[in-house]
Amino acid sequence: MIYFDNGATTLMKPPQVLWAVQNAMRNYASPGRGGYRAAMEAGAEVYACRETAAEMFGANPEQVVFTMNATHALNLAIKSLVPRGGRVVVSGFEHNAVMRPLRALGAEVTVAGQKLFDPDDTFAAFERAVEPGQDAVICTHVSNVFGYRLPIERIAALCRERAVPLIVDAAQSAGTLPVSLSGLGAAFIGMPGHKGLYGPQGTGILLCGRTPKSLLEGGTGSLSRSFDMPDFLPDAAEAGTHNVPGICGLAAGIRFVARRGTDRILEQECRVLKTLLEGMRTLGGVELFAGGSGTQTGVLSFRVRGTDCERLAAALSGRDIAVRAGLHCAPAAHESAGTLESGTVRASLSVYSTEEEARCFVRALREILRAG
Repeated sequence: MIYFDNGATTLMKPPQVLWAVQNAMRNYASPGRGGYRAAMEAGAEVYACRETAAEMFGANPEQVVFTMNATHALNLAIKSLVPRGGRVVVSGFEHNAVMRPLRALGAEVTVAGQKLFDPDDTFAAFERAVEPGQDAVICTHVSNVFGYRLPIERIAALCRERAVPLIVDAAQSAGTLPVSLSGLGAAFIGMPGHKGLYGPQGTGILLCGRTPKSLLEGGTGSLSRSFDMPDFLPDAAEAGTHNVPGICGLAAGIRFVARRGTDRILEQECRVLKTLLEGMRTLGGVELFAGGSGTQTGVLSFRVRGTDCERLAAALSGRDIAVRAGLHCAPAAHESAGTLESGTVRASLSVYSTEEEARCFVRALREILRAG
């Protein structure tokens, strides 16, 4: 199979990730719930993952909160900062993991920057929209639909200057681009474990520049006499039993990324992206959503004139090529790009994607289009 749906989850994992999950399932109990060996070793491995993530993402270990996924992390962040009816600025490329919690809160949302692959326009829009006293700015680092790399460093500096807390959605950038909690000065950064960090599904991280409010209350293994949740990190946001096998797999995935280097991973993805673009530009009727140098990561959306995106993705699936079609849980991004009615087909890459796979993809697409 040619797997080009890494924007949803990286299917191909490093072998050490699989080994770490299996080892944890065989040997580790619940951290913080006992003084016996299996529990103590589990606690040590969970803390080691915090240390590994902290080193990669410019944080302290206690600022690393484990979540189920990026959606869980972003809900924690949003509901910690935004009161009901609060005022928020977002980019024009946000995922429903941001937009739906804001809708549920009845927030007053200002959309800043809807021009695709134009970082200067995006930043100028944030400059106009961000004002002292707003509850939060929320911005994706990379659009999950188009791979558009937003100017998050400049937006973060603007938020610091105007004293507005920033939440960063790093779902499509963690593991591919540099991400630093201390460097950005963000209030929160949310990310999944199962995409660019090559960890298992059911894992995620919230990097905390401040203590979040809890979404769940329950046992933490600390302050058990109190009926109130602890007010310190990470316990304040981690009620219940940890996903120890998932966290161990995530630690192995982060170490894999750290050894390979995000710059080399991005370089590999961009080589494959370039091969895709060169081949697809020879096909008639294909509209490609591509940016200039430095504005796009390894994600390519396209549509074909007169062809339903879902049917095209199904035809590719029939040739054992995995892509995603539709709105990608991000209607706001499609509205910004003018693709809300049609959706797009998305090819999203990983470090395991190859240029030969890209050439095979182009050949298959050409044959599908010729067959009508």
